[in-house]
Amino acid sequence: MRLLPGLHRPARDHGSLDPVLGRIGSLEVRLATTRREIRRAQRLRFKVFYEEMSALPAGASRLSRRDVDDYDAICDHLLVIDHGAGSTPFGSPKPQVVGTYRLLRQEVAECHGGFYTAAEYEIAPLIERHPSLRFLELGRSCVQKRYRNKRTVELLWHGIWAYVLHYDIGVMIGCASLDGTDPRRLALPLSYLHHHAGAPETWRARAVPERYTAMDLLAREEIDPKAALHALPPLVKGYLRLGAVFGDGAVVDRQFGTTDVLVILPVAAINPRYVGHFGPTAERHAA
Repeated sequence: MRLLPGLHRPARDHGSLDPVLGRIGSLEVRLATTRREIRRAQRLRFKVFYEEMSALPAGASRLSRRDVDDYDAICDHLLVIDHGAGSTPFGSPKPQVVGTYRLLRQEVAECHGGFYTAAEYEIAPLIERHPSLRFLELGRSCVQKRYRNKRTVELLWHGIWAYVLHYDIGVMIGCASLDGTDPRRLALPLSYLHHHAGAPETWRARAVPERYTAMDLLAREEIDPKAALHALPPLVKGYLRLGAVFGDGAVVDRQFGTTDVLVILPVAAINPRYVGHFGPTAERHAA
């Protein structure tokens, strides 16, 4: 996708939605409102994806030490900021971005060439089957290593829930990643998702033909569910707990060194205990 010149806005206007969505102690979840905040999220993504994991940076990212693509200009960026992370030489607090998610609403995507996910999955028929629902794409999720704990993840999901309620989102979609590019080594978790969490027909979307990798590498009776769950990344297990289902086929992403699966999470299917936890108006960690 190529964006027209000038589409990268220096600040974000979120209408009546307060950019500050919630707090736990020194941690705050908020939407980025400036270009500087987006750059800080991009630096965190670079640190996690390229330095900690095995992604291969393109020229621009290698030089800037930021994970950047054209979609950053049109997405909203959800940030978890630690206001107590450190201090400046003058002793004042120096807030640090420690977690991020990238959010792309359907109406915005349709004005700018479509969803990022469409490069890996045939999502147009899925969207057409549910014309009354608004879709939201989740992506580029990462958390700084020392903050990978319940509080940070809870704040990210609190922010997403507040955003979903504000924009009347009906379905969340996005690609989640398993580390590695050899599907045979990922046969157990991929097969588990295929047999135990595959999307029903009305919610199914298939990987694009040229990138399709079968997920049913093991028969259902060969799967040890406990071992399979242990092998899944925490993010994927989190989606499962919420009530997500998964698309047909995986996609190998060699740039990022991952094998991707499509997450489909209708809001109506979210486990009621999580709605109760965050509150029907996202009041649990409200700022």
